[in-house]
Amino acid sequence: MYQEGEGVKQDYFKAIELYQKACGGGDAFGCNNGGVMYYSAKGVKQDYQKAADLFQKTCNAGDAVGYNNLGWMYEHGKGVQTDKQKALNLYGKACDMEEKNYCENYARLKKELGQ
Repeated sequence: MYQEGEGVKQDYFKAIELYQKACGGGDAFGCNNGGVMYYSAKGVKQDYQKAADLFQKTCNAGDAVGYNNLGWMYEHGKGVQTDKQKALNLYGKACDMEEKNYCENYARLKKELGQ
């Protein structure tokens, strides 16, 4: 709510504080949203490595969006070394969770890699 200013005054700093607290408690949603904020520099200095770390925690919780977001980071070399095969594997895990959009990323990259 703080991130979007829904029902409260928009406050990116409060949002990232709460996301970090939630992530520290093992909440995949908090980890992912914190990662998005670090990726997009909302309320924090842009830090792709921190975003990738948070997306990894989202993956560790078994969340499809984390696999997709971390795949994006590996595909584009944001906060991690570019590794398109690793990106493909991460997109595949998200796709296995029957997330249609993530299957599209998997199919696109698989075609690009000639696999």
